Amino acid sequence: MDTTSLDTLADEHLAKAREHSAGRSAHTVYGGQGHALRQTLIALVAGRRLGEHENPGEATLYVVRGRVALHAGEETWEGSAGTHVVIPQQHSGARR
Repeated sequence: MDTTSLDTLADEHLAKAREHSAGRSAHTVYGGQGHALRQTLIALVAGRRLGEHENPGEATLYVVRGRVALHAGEETWEGSAGTHVVIPQQHSGARR
């Protein structure tokens, strides 16, 4: 069985995001090509955003640290550490 500490990954990728000019860092925790499921940890520095993009199908968002706002069409969802949301299948973008 493969286990991963999301807290440890969050620490590592927040540090990388702070060093990167785009203010973000990402790591595929599970899946990718050849898998139906893909789970990705994305770290965003405060004030940065992830641009609008198409939802590739079923998707969820789990907030490990901090706060995030998710915009999907006319809907906006705000969450903080420990919250989870099912992302609607339409254009969406996130900002921290």
